[in-house]
Amino acid sequence: MLLFGLALTFIYLAWRTLIMFLFAILFAYLLEPIVSTLQHRLKFSRGWAVAVLYTLIVVVVGGFLIWTGPSILKQATRLAELAPSFNQRLQSGQIAQVVGTQRGWSYETRYRIQQFLVENRQQIAQWIQSYATDLENLAADAWWVVLIPLLAIFFLLAGDRFAKVIIEQSSRRRERVFVAALFQDIHDVLASYIRAQIALTALGTAVYLLAFTLLRMPYAVALGVTAGLLEFIPVVGPIAGTIIVLVTLFIANYHLIWAVLVFLGVWRVIQDYVNAPRIMGGQVQLPSLAVLFGVFAGAEVAGIIGVYLSIPIMATLRVVWIRWREFPSGSLDPGPGMDLPPRGGSGPNG
Repeated sequence: MLLFGLALTFIYLAWRTLIMFLFAILFAYLLEPIVSTLQHRLKFSRGWAVAVLYTLIVVVVGGFLIWTGPSILKQATRLAELAPSFNQRLQSGQIAQVVGTQRGWSYETRYRIQQFLVENRQQIAQWIQSYATDLENLAADAWWVVLIPLLAIFFLLAGDRFAKVIIEQSSRRRERVFVAALFQDIHDVLASYIRAQIALTALGTAVYLLAFTLLRMPYAVALGVTAGLLEFIPVVGPIAGTIIVLVTLFIANYHLIWAVLVFLGVWRVIQDYVNAPRIMGGQVQLPSLAVLFGVFAGAEVAGIIGVYLSIPIMATLRVVWIRWREFPSGSLDPGPGMDLPPRGGSGPNG
């Protein structure tokens, strides 16, 4: 019991570090198929395959930033310059007069909206402050973008050894088969999930950039990249992206908001009910209600990070539960992707 309490205390105190390592594992899952392909088809060693892949990543990301970076920075700077004046006009209610006049609202409508904003300016200020604090906390963890890929290198070079060492600790073959099958299932679920999220994010970013450019939206590149990257966060990310896009267009007095709204609605249906099931491949089999529960619970526990990790954690717990129910019956199969080393052996990479 004491050890259990100490373990919980350690998890509580070091949860940020543990989450960072968990993200590094997920990132390694994303790159593992490419590393294996370089190994087998080009006859590279494991180390050289990882080095070549990371070089390609640096070149691709650098090229993307060089191509879109100036536009994103320019448009983001313009939006940042508008933020203080917008905040002031919002709390004073003047935004209702400005926008209402541009859109032809009646004086009575403008007056009622202005009064509503003035009466609730304290709550609006608290909401804005809370949102700004969340953004500051997220920016404070921006260095994870560099550290997580670096940590993933170690998992790519020796990740399979960890699983084999754990499997070898079991004294009976049946227990080793159970652990091997469990690791293989967890591997399949996590690999499928992280690759699907990356694919959906890349697809969403490309579609947003194309559609926003064709619709001649203001800040098209900045909004397209923002909405696309938010696709990486399940459920909450697309909602936040939609809100950011619509609010920005409303403030900028864009006259085709209805067309953007129709596009966002159609794209959401296509992304969630056509693209996601096909790309996910049926590996992460969770009911929609369970996904929503996990997302909101994760948000309460760890904010945006909890939202993203909630689904893979729930999918992993589901796999553990299914395998544990099969253990007494003896219907276990370690699967083709996981070798079963003999007791006391070190395995091919140990």
